[in-house]
Amino acid sequence: MARLIGISDIHGEYDKLCAVIDKISPQKSDKIVFMGDYIDRGLKSRAVVDKLIDFGDVCHCVYLIGSHEYAMMHAKTDDYYNYLFWNYGGDSTVKSYGSFENIMKIHGEFFRNLKFYHIEGKYLFVHAGLRNGIPIEEQDEEDMVYIRSEFYNKKHSFPYKIIFGHTEFDEPQVQDDKICIDTGCGKYKNAPLTAVVIENGSESFVNSD
Repeated sequence: MARLIGISDIHGEYDKLCAVIDKISPQKSDKIVFMGDYIDRGLKSRAVVDKLIDFGDVCHCVYLIGSHEYAMMHAKTDDYYNYLFWNYGGDSTVKSYGSFENIMKIHGEFFRNLKFYHIEGKYLFVHAGLRNGIPIEEQDEEDMVYIRSEFYNKKHSFPYKIIFGHTEFDEPQVQDDKICIDTGCGKYKNAPLTAVVIENGSESFVNSD
């Protein structure tokens, strides 16, 4: 039976990504939605992106944009995003690529093609969340990668269970209308990377520990 898998907020932690993938052991029929924040903080951002790209040959993969990719891609043209990139772990990403310019030279196609959300059956995957009362196709890009309490603390009216990351917790947070899978990987030394695995309509969790 095909599984639907969500993984978010890897933050350069290549070894934890490999540990989660090994535990899940994805099959060709599975689909993985990678939900952004692949880079920064951890030491192996380039290796993480290489792994994600290569994994597209193993099963069907969908790649979403996170707040850290969004800041990186706007850093050269916007002082605010330049500040965010360099002050939230961007130096680790630059070191892994050799220079800031190398990021887009090496993986520009990957970053330029990242999506803001993905709908699969009754599930909607997005990095940070959605603003309630606004049609999905009219959502603000910044909200989808940066929103926090305005989304998390309120019940939404969208016809999907929303899978998201961005706001970290000690363990996955499950509500009737949403699931957060960011467990602090890359931000806290011993925090695991967590994946949600959806099979036969039920959700379970796998982490890198």
